[in-house]
Amino acid sequence: MRPLELFDPDAATDAATDAPPREEDSWRLTDIYPDFEAWELAFDAAEAMLPGLEAWKGRLAEGPAVVAEALAAYFTALREVKRVYAFASNGSNIDHRDAPGRARSARARMMFTKLHSATAWMEPELLALPEGTLAGWMETATELVPYAFRLDNTLRQAPHTLGDEAEAVLALSGDITGSAGAIYDVFKSAELPFPTITLADGSEAKADYAGFMRLRGSALREDRAAVMKGFFDAWQPFQGTLGTALNAQLQSDWFRARARRYPTCVASALDGDNIPPAVYRSLVDSTNEQLPVLHRYLRLRGRMLGLEGDLRYHDLYAPLVAIDRSYPIDVGCQLALESAAPLGEEYVATLGQALRSRWMDVYPRPGKQTGAYMSDAAFDVHPYVLMNYVDTWGSVSTLAHEWGHAMHSVLANAAQPFHTAKYTTFTAEVASTFNEMLLLDHALKTARDDQERLYFLGNAVEDLRTTFFRQAMFAEFELAIHEAVERGEALTGDTFSERYLALLRRYHGHDEGVVLVDDHCAREWAYVSHFYYDFYVYQYATSLAAAAQFADEVLSGADEARERYLGVLKAGGSAYPHDLLAGAGVDLATAAPYRALGARMSALLDEMEALLA
Repeated sequence: MRPLELFDPDAATDAATDAPPREEDSWRLTDIYPDFEAWELAFDAAEAMLPGLEAWKGRLAEGPAVVAEALAAYFTALREVKRVYAFASNGSNIDHRDAPGRARSARARMMFTKLHSATAWMEPELLALPEGTLAGWMETATELVPYAFRLDNTLRQAPHTLGDEAEAVLALSGDITGSAGAIYDVFKSAELPFPTITLADGSEAKADYAGFMRLRGSALREDRAAVMKGFFDAWQPFQGTLGTALNAQLQSDWFRARARRYPTCVASALDGDNIPPAVYRSLVDSTNEQLPVLHRYLRLRGRMLGLEGDLRYHDLYAPLVAIDRSYPIDVGCQLALESAAPLGEEYVATLGQALRSRWMDVYPRPGKQTGAYMSDAAFDVHPYVLMNYVDTWGSVSTLAHEWGHAMHSVLANAAQPFHTAKYTTFTAEVASTFNEMLLLDHALKTARDDQERLYFLGNAVEDLRTTFFRQAMFAEFELAIHEAVERGEALTGDTFSERYLALLRRYHGHDEGVVLVDDHCAREWAYVSHFYYDFYVYQYATSLAAAAQFADEVLSGADEARERYLGVLKAGGSAYPHDLLAGAGVDLATAAPYRALGARMSALLDEMEALLA
């Protein structure tokens, strides 16, 4: 799923109607359970498994057979809990007004907590075995072969796993260390007052989240400027409070890193998926190397908008090119199928069958979850895709994105057992953005005229700006403020604003006159919720870079490149994500993928400039 910063207005519920969806446009949750009665029976059966998981507590030292039994029981329970959750959560998300549906979803979520409580003893008990015991069993016991990756990951994190008493204290601190983000969420969602602004036509509008997302893309420059200033100025009176909240989050991250014996916050955050910190450093360094490509695009944007020499930050979401064309869902699905052709006949056939099998809920309607996502919690059934499709090119692109996720799960689930099928975010966004790139390639090849071709090119380079450069800028800011805390520096709202504005201006070429960034834009950091997520947002940029390198290789027509890419999807979560990508030829700890992305953006700009000439 896309991050909040990349929320697609085309996927919003503004077009929702009370008309019931056609059967073929709604997903069929009865593939999971035939009715609510069957779900209740499955819920009770899954819940009844949980107390039994403690039957192996205190017994793991008996030998590898007991360890294998305990792991098999855990994954069997997790499989059933996730299936129960898939039915309840997806059912609730198509109508949040349905109180019984919300209750089912809440009950299903609570079962994950119960499962965790019932098995929290497992990894500490494994690590309490005499040194070398578990590693020796893994070398000789065939029962443990299916769980080798899981156990290797447990052993890998042994230096950062504390004793029982210390682990218990860290667990108790969870609510405290997460309180800064909770306070921030309540403040920004419920208590932050937003101003009313006057638009160019004399009407008034609220400069809140919805108004900001809508009006920053207005064709009227006065409205874009007014909403951006009004929105960012709203945060100014609370800069001290928000600075204290973000600093508290950083202190919490540094506390957890030191408690678990990590040298830095970024090393702590990335170690869960065994991502080398060099990946993060390479992203930051390589993005700065590619800033001239971004500046080239921004100068072109200024010329296209007639603002050469006066392009400002509030102009970055203004529409560049318009086309008068609608993309009904059948057309969108056909484009997704046609664009997937480079992945081979089997992939296309599987995608086509899925698109015809009611795995997707298509249109917005009152009460439905906004945006778009893919859910693969029902391992034994199939993935589900939620859309809010409104017949625009943005909706087609979102469709390709989410079905990239869905096909990743289809391939992984077919090739892997349950316990190694689930992949991480680090590889998940590669599959989705890769399919968007295939869609763009197909659209450019089949465009009806130069205006349409220019429209597709403009959308593509704008996506690279927001999904790669903007997210990488967030990642650099997050790294810098964590490092400041590690050095013992005092951080306040004022210092966050100073640091953020300097970074914003460097990325956008303020001093070179590329984009003029007004002082009030300094408060943008306060609006970005990802800074409370402990090094999460960087993965959108790394995934896009990886997808760009894969796409260039696959679109060249090399069968070997296609098989390497499909091999990553089929591997699911059977290996560490960085190792999977590096083994397929895309090493995100090096500059190569980011340079490939820069070259891709340059090629798109070449085409745009040729058309404009």
